[in-house]
Amino acid sequence: MRNSILALLLCTLLATCAAAQPSRHDLQRNPLLCAANHVAYPWNDSNLPRLTPPPAGYEPFYIDHYGRHGSRWLSTAADYTDPIEPLAKAERKGLLTARGRQLLAQLRAVQQASHRRTGELSDVGAEQHQAIARRMYERFPQVFAGQVTVEARSSVVIRCILSMLNETSTLAALNPDISFVTDASEHDMHITAWKNADNPRSNALRRSMDKVSERYQQAVASSRFVNALVSDTDYAADSIDAQRLMRDVFDVAGSLQNHHAFDPMSLLDYFTPDERYQLWRAANIYWYTHSANAVANGGRMPYVERDLLAHMVATADSVIACHGRGATLRFGHETCLLPLACMLEIDNANYSTACLDSLDYNWQCYNYFPMGCNIQLVFYRPSKGTGNKPGDVLVKVLLNEQEARLPFKTKTWPYYRWSDLRDYYYRKAHTPIDWTIAAPHP
Repeated sequence: MRNSILALLLCTLLATCAAAQPSRHDLQRNPLLCAANHVAYPWNDSNLPRLTPPPAGYEPFYIDHYGRHGSRWLSTAADYTDPIEPLAKAERKGLLTARGRQLLAQLRAVQQASHRRTGELSDVGAEQHQAIARRMYERFPQVFAGQVTVEARSSVVIRCILSMLNETSTLAALNPDISFVTDASEHDMHITAWKNADNPRSNALRRSMDKVSERYQQAVASSRFVNALVSDTDYAADSIDAQRLMRDVFDVAGSLQNHHAFDPMSLLDYFTPDERYQLWRAANIYWYTHSANAVANGGRMPYVERDLLAHMVATADSVIACHGRGATLRFGHETCLLPLACMLEIDNANYSTACLDSLDYNWQCYNYFPMGCNIQLVFYRPSKGTGNKPGDVLVKVLLNEQEARLPFKTKTWPYYRWSDLRDYYYRKAHTPIDWTIAAPHP
């Protein structure tokens, strides 16, 4: 009882300290971050921190990688047409303001450009994976030197296949001697795209999380937004689902950063900074409760990636045992990468709380899964003649190409002993999960 009271007091305190919220500050500094899972990959050659050199006598020999597809078009045609329909209806009645007419014209232009491209990789997405592959090659040349094998697997979704193609073709151009083994099959979807035996029951748990996140979505005030577009406030109140229109326009607005063609256009200006923050906050809570280590879902959603984690451990063990060299590249979705980051306990991804207001301070989705996001486990072994034990393998993790922390003690951060990580992750990957327990609600 005392702990419950303390948690309630903490939530109340956090909710009243809006001015100090790091998430508000981040979104004010860079409004594009409000797009949640539609944020374009923010890292490039100029803003990535330099890597920490490995301990003396060690060199990289293997990279185990999982990456989300790059920037894409929105998933369905309805994502583009839904915000148009209520505005077009108001237009026919002569009830749009000048700002409403401007927005409608812009939405129609975007919808026309999206025709027959929904869900597909964009030009920006292709460039993201080309750059990620090139930097991987340049940062770890020993892994890709000479005659070496790179195995690449993709979800069967076309944007993932094209992301894989952009990375492998870039590596092939850098070293024509690389041998590639590529595949995109339903056979591997339990590894690449969260499709396993637990899927129906874990999906049911995800659906139960809708009730947790919906009240935050419904709490976003929408009257100002709609009244700026529609001149008749009575018509707007009676005939337009203001919250849905606001969210639909917001989705399109956030997605434009994923296309070079829309660089001159910004729809985020139709929203106030507080509206952008509130809409992002609802999305942040959605992703946390549906895919991360939330008390609301019983801390179980990360375990949908048990098969993927088990495959990563087994593959690394095999490469180490046969003294191999090369890389394993997997391409899928943010719905896989986020639970995987939680399973690996990278940085603060596995943060657990029942107080969803605390996420503003401790867990922001844009830190984990922008378009093109990736996790790289880079393995190091002693060079010959260094005096180090041949089996003493080190590993470090890169989250979006940046060195990150793992839940283990080490005197050589960001380098950890694989022997310390391996058994822990193996046990997590083989932990049985009871999906039938009713999820506790905060």
